[in-house]
Amino acid sequence: MRNTDFDFLTGAWTSHQRRLVKILDGSDEWYGFDATLDCQVLLDGNGVFDVLRSPERDLEGITLRLYNPDEKTWRIWWASKTSGGMLDEPVVGRFEDNVGTFECDDTWNGQAIRVRYRWTAVDPEHPRWEQSFSPDGGQTWEVNWTAEFARRTG
Repeated sequence: MRNTDFDFLTGAWTSHQRRLVKILDGSDEWYGFDATLDCQVLLDGNGVFDVLRSPERDLEGITLRLYNPDEKTWRIWWASKTSGGMLDEPVVGRFEDNVGTFECDDTWNGQAIRVRYRWTAVDPEHPRWEQSFSPDGGQTWEVNWTAEFARRTG
């Protein structure tokens, strides 16, 4: 049976990205930038690969998503051109009610954290993604990166 969870993301996108200037520092100062995303859904819906690019920020990164039908969970890895050829620790989760929530334990600047990605696919023409960190095992969360997408035309 074909997995359709990430079908909404297939194709070419423009996006506006926002990131906190200082993460886990009590900052509320953000900077924004534009980016493109090119996404393919593969492996009968069980694999998703995309490339995010922002020339203005000298940012290029890839995301690999793989679905395990036995566990009914996704694993999502991120790597950027500054990550030294390494994939980040995968966030793990699933979609419920058109919202995908994916989490893992990781570190940020030597501090143990919980990472959460959240996709809201309620409007497949304008999906939204956010990344949050929790320094206290998921009791409180700081959103530190958001992205809003619109389909590229032409």
